[in-house]
Amino acid sequence: MAAVLNIIKEFFVQHPMLIYLLRIILATFLGAIIGLERTKRSKEAGIRTHCIIAGAAALFMVISKYAFFDMADAVGSRGADPARIAAQVVTGISFLGAGVIYKNGNTVKGLTTAAGIWATAAVGMACGSGLYWVAIFMAVLILGVQLLMHHFNVGYDAYSNGEIRMTLVDTPEIRAILKEKQQELGITIVSSRITTCADNTLNMILQVRMKQNIPFSEVLKFMDEHPEIKSLSI
Repeated sequence: MAAVLNIIKEFFVQHPMLIYLLRIILATFLGAIIGLERTKRSKEAGIRTHCIIAGAAALFMVISKYAFFDMADAVGSRGADPARIAAQVVTGISFLGAGVIYKNGNTVKGLTTAAGIWATAAVGMACGSGLYWVAIFMAVLILGVQLLMHHFNVGYDAYSNGEIRMTLVDTPEIRAILKEKQQELGITIVSSRITTCADNTLNMILQVRMKQNIPFSEVLKFMDEHPEIKSLSI
C-alpha cells in the first residue's frame, strides 16, 4: 500500500498541473454540497452559484500561490506573493453576497445565503491552497449548521419569512378558527394591514414567520372547509 501511495505521490510531483485541477474539482464538489441545501430551501443562490464560487475561489488561490514564481528571479520575492490575489477574493466575494440580501416588509432576507456564499469562497480557497481536510471539514460544518438550525428552528433566521394575503367574510367563528390555525402552524405575525369593506369582508395582508412552508394541498383543503375565505395566497 505504501509503495502505491509513493507511486501516486511521485506521479503528481511530476505533473503538478493535475494537482491544481484536482483542487478545483474538489472545491467545486464541496460547493455543490453546500448549494444543494440552499436549493432545497428555494434560496436565491443554489447549486450552480455555489459551485462556481467555490471553483473560482480555488482557481484564484492556485493563481495567487503558483502563477508568479517564474517572475521571482526578475522582480524578487514580491513577484510570488501568495496573498496578493487571495486578499482580493475575500473582498470581492462580498459584492456577490450583497446581491442576495433584500428587504421584505419589516424583515431582511438573504443574510444566511450571503454568509454561505462568503464561507463557500473560503472553502474554495482552502482547496486551492492544498488544505484539503480543512476545506472538507468547513464544508461539512457549514452544511451541519444549516441543517441543524433549520431542523430545530434555532434563531429567527431559521424560520421562513413570507406574506399571507386573505379576503374573508368577517365572523367571530372564522376569527377563532384562524387564531387556532396560527397557533397550530407556529405562525408569528410580524406586521399586518387589515381593511374592512362595506360588505363585511376583510382584506388582510400579513407579514409572517413560519416554522415550515405550508403545502398547496393544505391551503386548498382549508379553503374548502371554510367557505368564508374567498381568497388566500401564501
